[in-house]
Amino acid sequence: MIEPPKNPDERAQKLLPPGFDPAYVEGAVKPFLLSGIYQGDVPSVPMIDLAFSKEKAIPAHIWGMLYDGWLPNMEEDGLSVFLQGYENRGPENERKKIYFSALTPDLYEPMYAARIRGFFDRLFDPANESKPLMHQYYQGYFDLYWDLHLGVSGEAVPAEVRQFGTSFNAVIGFWFPTLEVVYENYMQVRKLRQPLKDWVDARVQDILDGKVPEPGKTFVHYWLKNGGMGETFRRKDIVFECFHNFLAFSQWGNTFYNIMARLSGDRGDEAVRSWFERTMSGRPDETDGGAFTPLDRFAMELMRVISPNGGSFSSLTTRQGFLGSGYAGILHPHPDASRDPRHWPDPDAFNPDRYKDAPTSDQTDDERARRMGLARCPFGRHGFAVKDGRDAQIANSGFGAVHGVVDGRTQPVCDSAGYAPFGFGYRRCAGEFLTIFAIKDFLRTVWREKIAFSHLQLDRAEMLPVGPGTVVQDDIGFRRG
Repeated sequence: MIEPPKNPDERAQKLLPPGFDPAYVEGAVKPFLLSGIYQGDVPSVPMIDLAFSKEKAIPAHIWGMLYDGWLPNMEEDGLSVFLQGYENRGPENERKKIYFSALTPDLYEPMYAARIRGFFDRLFDPANESKPLMHQYYQGYFDLYWDLHLGVSGEAVPAEVRQFGTSFNAVIGFWFPTLEVVYENYMQVRKLRQPLKDWVDARVQDILDGKVPEPGKTFVHYWLKNGGMGETFRRKDIVFECFHNFLAFSQWGNTFYNIMARLSGDRGDEAVRSWFERTMSGRPDETDGGAFTPLDRFAMELMRVISPNGGSFSSLTTRQGFLGSGYAGILHPHPDASRDPRHWPDPDAFNPDRYKDAPTSDQTDDERARRMGLARCPFGRHGFAVKDGRDAQIANSGFGAVHGVVDGRTQPVCDSAGYAPFGFGYRRCAGEFLTIFAIKDFLRTVWREKIAFSHLQLDRAEMLPVGPGTVVQDDIGFRRG
């Protein structure tokens, strides 16, 4: 049995470099040392029970990046749907459906594709050949991020806003608050958060006032239209989502780095490269039966094996907190679920065709639940009609996975516990479609431009944070074939 430290303050000080602000030690380091994260069961069905709540579900040392007082002040300062329990999201998961209304598949081609494709075209500019590619990725990342959210990029994005994003990503990537690099960037985030919020709020007002060209090409437009700035999705919550999304979008770096690594000619994955050539040399975007095209399935399988998000994090109410902290979290793992032999006969094989017959969210009803041995599905199938001018509803499967129904056509997701990179049930990531569509455009660009990836011979590769708790060597480059 490991004995807890008798004096946690003394232990914390011994772990830290000199000069750490006492408020940071109290608000970030101590909560980190005094809280626990436990691994939960691998789900057998594609959902997580409501007992595992999203209410304030974030590791305790992160609160100081989001709120001035080092603890959540959601009523006054706003919050993200990803930190909100099901019971507080309005009727039938309404807040999640409003958020998702900005990310339905029908919006991608007319509203977002040009910006994302332009980002990839610039990334693979001939001038970037044989250079560490992730460094180039982050040169344009924040322009894409703010363009998608608010319709601004380039000189319209202030230097302090860019610095906030860089520092936020550094904290999330390097993770441990006892590290000096985390401390320095954490304090930068706290210093710049209020100027960032003021800037975002002013840009939201620009969208309301019609000062942003083509506002329908921003996420905020749909949150304003479909939420109406009511209690379910307040204006302060829209501002909060715009910077909290750094947490979700940070996983794109991890995703694209791992795709390049698997496609690389020197250390890549032969099965992935073979499937890529087979997929792209055929008819990648034509439906050949089932809900997903060959390119959909290839992108989905990449996400299943890469699994950039380690799990669905829930808050737990403890009767007796460790050393009096009263805080604990539980992680239901995504990689383990995606590779569980209960879910797939060949869980370790790279096989995009596994999704030809996989269940989809439009198929999960009470009858399917009964066939699985359940009396009924845990969630009703309730639609939310959007108010942005489209003939569209945001529906969910019986297990809670949100999907769109636009012009009478359902846009389902794979509703299997074995496809877990985006989470489970009502907790599933609302950005799933945007991510899959972006991956497909990345792959189309690589195929069209005959891009070949390889690892560079560098004396010392830069270490870059690319996702939660993930730092990689920036040692992959490209050449055109």
